[in-house]
Amino acid sequence: MKIVMNECTDLAFNLAAEEYMVRNFQDEIFMLWRAGPSVLLGKNQNAYSEMNMDFIKEKNIQVVRRMSGGGAVYNDLGNTNFCFIMNDHTKVLSDFSRFTTPIIEVLKSLGVDAAFTGRNDMTIQGKKFSGNAQYRIKRRILHHGTLLFSSDLVDLSQSLNPSPVKFSDKAVKSVKSRVTNIKDHLTDPALDINTFREIINRHIMTRYPDASNYTFTDRDIEAIEALMQEKYLTWEWNFGTSPSFNFMKQQKFPGGIVEVYADIKDARIVNIEFRGDFFGNLEVSDLEKRLVGKAYDQNTLELILQDLDIDEYFKNISAEEILQVIFE
Repeated sequence: MKIVMNECTDLAFNLAAEEYMVRNFQDEIFMLWRAGPSVLLGKNQNAYSEMNMDFIKEKNIQVVRRMSGGGAVYNDLGNTNFCFIMNDHTKVLSDFSRFTTPIIEVLKSLGVDAAFTGRNDMTIQGKKFSGNAQYRIKRRILHHGTLLFSSDLVDLSQSLNPSPVKFSDKAVKSVKSRVTNIKDHLTDPALDINTFREIINRHIMTRYPDASNYTFTDRDIEAIEALMQEKYLTWEWNFGTSPSFNFMKQQKFPGGIVEVYADIKDARIVNIEFRGDFFGNLEVSDLEKRLVGKAYDQNTLELILQDLDIDEYFKNISAEEILQVIFE
């Protein structure tokens, strides 16, 4: 087994690194990694109904979709992620407890009574500190999970708390659970996350006597960065693969009430209608036609509206206010 020493804190790079190693290494692998403030979406989730997009934009929180299923999770430097990549000739996902047991052993050695519960969580006193997911490529299986050590639980809650607008879709929704940080349960409160990570790596070394440390080569990094640019940093992967959904939103402005009805498929607008008691000189149906087929992305629509005299469609209502109805 290779224990990969990875200190990169870019979420997109680390997810690309996981996929790169599944596809290109033959060795079994264990890796710990961290990321700055970010949300990690499950493969089958609707990005827009999982997150508080206003908060995400305000805090400049990175959003990246992973290859595995399950729910959305929040990352910051107080969280560490663990990843096992194992050779497996079956065609099914593996027993999660096989991969969570080493982590629970570490925590018990630190005086923390942790347990694997439900289908994919680890908990302390009934509170979740870890979510886990898996995917396989050919004869290799990747298992990864989060470990909340000293994360900002307020930002976590704000990031994964969608706006009150109800989206209608068939995407997988995260189950909002009570969460806790590992640090709050340690018998040694001085233990920091770096030491915690070192303890985990040492424990994996004892469990796998053939284990050795591995650092990415320049060739590895070049390939990982290429995959990151081609996939994990693209709008098409992170938002364009969101399941279909529809919504109705409305807001009242001095110029009148604006209602928006929209159908979104593959994160593109397939139908949109504006209704309300506003006034205008031009038919809003012309504006609707301009927006059909465009990405359901605020920056994209902002550029379109900037080239139009929105006051001709919505008297005394600005382009910024129209965007506000659509995205907030």
